[in-house]
Amino acid sequence: MTAPLKQTRFKIGGMDCASCAAKIDTAVRRLDGVADVSVSVTGASMTVSHGGVLPEDKVLRQVARLGYGIVKAEARSDGRAAAAKAHDHDHDHDHEGHDHEGHDHGVKPAGRQAAGSTHLHNDAEPGQAWWRSRRAMLTLGCAAALLAAYAIGHLVPAAERWAFLAALLVGLVPIARRALMAALAGTPFSIEMLMTIAAVGAVMIGATEEAAAVVVLFLIGEMLEGVAAGRARASIQGLADLVPKTALVERAGGTVEVPAEQLGVGDVIVVRPGDRIPADGEIIEGSSDIDEAPVTGESTPKRKSVGETVFAGTISTDGVLKVRVTAAASDNTIARVVRLVEEAQEAKAPTERFIDRFSRIYTPAVLVVGALVALLPPLLMGGDWNEWIYKGLAILLIGCPCALVISTPAAIAAGLATGARRGLLMKGGSVLEGFSKITAVAFDKTGTLTEGKPAVTDVVAYGRDERDVLALAASLEQGSSHPLAMAILGKAEAERIKVTPALASKAISGKGVEGNVGGVAVFLGSGQAAAERADMSEAQRFAIESLNGQGKTVSVLVADGMMAGLIAMRDEARPDAAAGISALKAEGIRTVMLTGDNRRTADAIAASLGIEARAELLPQDKQRIVGELQREGLKVAKVGDGINDAPALAAADIGIAMGGGTDVALETADAAILHGRVTDVWRMIRLSRSVMANIRQNITVALGLKAVFLVTTIAGITGLWPAILADTGATVLVTANAMRLLRWRG
Repeated sequence: MTAPLKQTRFKIGGMDCASCAAKIDTAVRRLDGVADVSVSVTGASMTVSHGGVLPEDKVLRQVARLGYGIVKAEARSDGRAAAAKAHDHDHDHDHEGHDHEGHDHGVKPAGRQAAGSTHLHNDAEPGQAWWRSRRAMLTLGCAAALLAAYAIGHLVPAAERWAFLAALLVGLVPIARRALMAALAGTPFSIEMLMTIAAVGAVMIGATEEAAAVVVLFLIGEMLEGVAAGRARASIQGLADLVPKTALVERAGGTVEVPAEQLGVGDVIVVRPGDRIPADGEIIEGSSDIDEAPVTGESTPKRKSVGETVFAGTISTDGVLKVRVTAAASDNTIARVVRLVEEAQEAKAPTERFIDRFSRIYTPAVLVVGALVALLPPLLMGGDWNEWIYKGLAILLIGCPCALVISTPAAIAAGLATGARRGLLMKGGSVLEGFSKITAVAFDKTGTLTEGKPAVTDVVAYGRDERDVLALAASLEQGSSHPLAMAILGKAEAERIKVTPALASKAISGKGVEGNVGGVAVFLGSGQAAAERADMSEAQRFAIESLNGQGKTVSVLVADGMMAGLIAMRDEARPDAAAGISALKAEGIRTVMLTGDNRRTADAIAASLGIEARAELLPQDKQRIVGELQREGLKVAKVGDGINDAPALAAADIGIAMGGGTDVALETADAAILHGRVTDVWRMIRLSRSVMANIRQNITVALGLKAVFLVTTIAGITGLWPAILADTGATVLVTANAMRLLRWRG
């Protein structure tokens, strides 16, 4: 039996386009013992899967030789970190000068330099502005050298060629070095190689000035890519930064301020009005309006009190709270979201995999076409060598695959980040892409379409007012934890009804509860048990049957041997369930509710929401129905809490877990809705369709510009400058278009 693969994770600095990621992937795959590599440009990370012990120093050297900063990410706190911890050797020489604060998603890599490495591809250091990065410095240096060359050429025409040659070398030497390193590491047809060939060729035919200008334009394009990649990265990092750095903890009768990352499960923290909550937890004292907008995008603050869950990064607006911590800093909801998004960005979408395969053929093909354009017309038709070599070189630049390669991952990374900021988590590009094809959504009922707990829907009074009926019922139910009792007590509290304690109250098995409230003998229980204690009119019997027919549970109140009232309860639909279902239908998506509940209750809820219902189902029945929908040719998403419908979630094309943050089955489903909104299913599908439309626009721009400039170059209308602008311009346009998704509102 083969041993399971271990995974080691690295953070990488200065990687900002998909061709960077491809070079690193190819180079690391060539090392002995490496089984698989996944690289995320937006996550600035690389995960290496390996059998035995990974020669980490070789990985660090291989990546550093390509000109990137690299550092091993800290092991995670969850179970998946065990493998990383098993061989977390003390590579002091690899980690010199690296700041390992925070968790792995918080590590910002400093550059680990190989001897003599021109760290062109290194990002700005942590907290540093992009314009102070090494790449920006090189770009500015090269641009300054080009301007100086123009000035020298104007003043001393004889030295013009040498001045431009010097300006060219400032930018070209680092590029050529990267091209050579990439070729040695298994990527001979890199963008740097095309650039180097074109620049050297241009010098050989006397177009030195153009060659120098082209190198500057290329460096500007790369710098802009870096800025754009940084924006996508910051959108996810911004989530992690929502958690405050310190917390007030109760210790020995007082409060002390400690770093938030040192909080342990069970600690009691004090949150003052206006403070951000530093950890996931449960309120044990106080109540407050909680502003969840930074984490969920929900604009209206929610009133929360004792027993309710709060999330790290949300704000207590008006009350002092005491909160018992339920998750360590590395495992709170935000940390898990950031981690899931980083892993998701490493998982490639089908479109992205196709583009990657296409570009591997495309770049060598461009080299061949460029060579044919340069050689055939002079050889076969007596064309001018200089003219056709110039055109061939321009084609090399037009053929740079950067814009095409970045078109998909940039859009997908922005889509995943945008979703995460709104509590819509998707596990990778293939899931995000899959949502755009969904044609049917199957919902679980309890806790998904409904709140998951009964609420009082009707109070009918006989011979006294409704508040009286509620007050008597609530007095009997005081201290009970039964869901129906909690519903009655909750309704009484909401109506601000004073509840007096009942005397000599006792439960009667299978029938109800009885006691004495203010000198009145009171019974609350089933209709059948109430009929044994009081006379019931036909109208009253009809009222009970009518409420039962709506899928409601009816408790009957008897006071001093007389019928006093009816209280009807039902697990009600979530406030946005009807809107969510109708939004899906408007998109032409079929909706169906699958529930183990009785037919009557299911039909009542389904009728109020306008959804097809299948009731009295076992978990395997839900799985079977998902299969039937798929055989009808539908692409099915299944939404549930991930517990009793796990088989159906697994069988669906996309399984969506829905729940309240920490308890949601994030790790098992393909996608998760953190904030229990039915409309979020529709938002996920809309987001996916927006991302796919964006990708189509990007591919059209990337290939369209190339096609136009290919024709104009061969026709002799445009030369080297427009050729590099076609590539750099397309790359910047495509990246900027993808970044628009960060502003998606849904």
